[in-house]
Amino acid sequence: MNAQGYLRPDGRKGIRDVLIVAYLVECAHHTARRIVDLADDPQVHLVGFPGCYPNDYARRMMKALVAHPNVGGVILVSLGCESFDREGVAAHAAAHGRPVETIVIQQVGGTRAAIEQGRAAVGRVKAQMAAAQVRVPLSLSDLVVGTVCGGSDGTSGITANPAVGRAFDGLVDAGATCIFEETGEMIGCEGPMAQRAGSPAVADAIVASIAKAETYYRTMGFGSFAPGNAEGGLSSQEEKSAGAYVKSGSRPIIGVIKPPERTTAPGLYLMDVVPDGEPRFGFPNISDNAEIVEMIASGAHLTLFTTGRGSVVGSAIAPVIKITGNPETWQRLGEDMDINAGAIFDGSATLDSVGAEIVALIEAVAGGAETKSEAMGHREFILTYKAFEPSGPGCFPR
Repeated sequence: MNAQGYLRPDGRKGIRDVLIVAYLVECAHHTARRIVDLADDPQVHLVGFPGCYPNDYARRMMKALVAHPNVGGVILVSLGCESFDREGVAAHAAAHGRPVETIVIQQVGGTRAAIEQGRAAVGRVKAQMAAAQVRVPLSLSDLVVGTVCGGSDGTSGITANPAVGRAFDGLVDAGATCIFEETGEMIGCEGPMAQRAGSPAVADAIVASIAKAETYYRTMGFGSFAPGNAEGGLSSQEEKSAGAYVKSGSRPIIGVIKPPERTTAPGLYLMDVVPDGEPRFGFPNISDNAEIVEMIASGAHLTLFTTGRGSVVGSAIAPVIKITGNPETWQRLGEDMDINAGAIFDGSATLDSVGAEIVALIEAVAGGAETKSEAMGHREFILTYKAFEPSGPGCFPR
């Protein structure tokens, strides 16, 4: 792998050097967005949390994001009276060696003044990022790679998802860290998953996470099966679950983490994304990007996004590689797709060859090549209310 990473003070290496502008309540969203828009710089990304009420999950997520290896600098935009712990987040970013500035709209004189101060802050923080930049060789073993699916159809579980599984096997064998999730879409798969667990405690955690997902979705009265899945040829939740599960490949599952917990050793992890306790904040993840953000917060450098019907999203902070399993989607949305796993249907590709193509593209993107969504300017981001208890020590590899 011929790539250079951005060395961070904690020893992790980034594949991008992003300056994030983070609003800490919806009231500061417009001001933060104007700062980013006026910067007109693909290196400057907008993230944020809309809620005014405190939430420990959102606080920990934001702390993880400001210290993410792809993030080189931080600007926080606060209205001034919200509950978010802006001082704590700023201190966390500074403690991890990131230049950080905070703009409080109520203190600086309103929208126009805050935007002007934000534009000046972008220049200062970028200068500090450039001065602190250290480039070092990057290998697959430095990478954390997540996977998620969206807009699944009858092709997903036959082509794109198992091809990602082959890629995950290759990445794990090369010493990388891989994360899969969507426990709500793997109901019924807990038996085979537990058989792959690296320890009895991890097996118990896998079974418990699926049981929690089933209880949660029953309470909400709606499973993770959209009308578009049926229109795309999927017959049931069970069929969708079996297809989603094969993204994980065949290697042992060595740990179960919850967002934004970080992995502790290379290998394959399941992310439990369903909140703990009684349902309080609605559906676990209201869109695919909420899941992507959680894997980024847990350290993912990039995400493999499989789709049958097609999706155009990318993400702030970390690139998204989109793999379609449907050749018709490749024809219609090829401008937004990075890899055509649908070529397996006409015999011009195999699961192994597409898996190798995915790994090769990961290496190129880690080296700086743009994904289709990056080239299109996609930088979606969403963070909502949730609640998690810490995972027990048995959920991690020993």
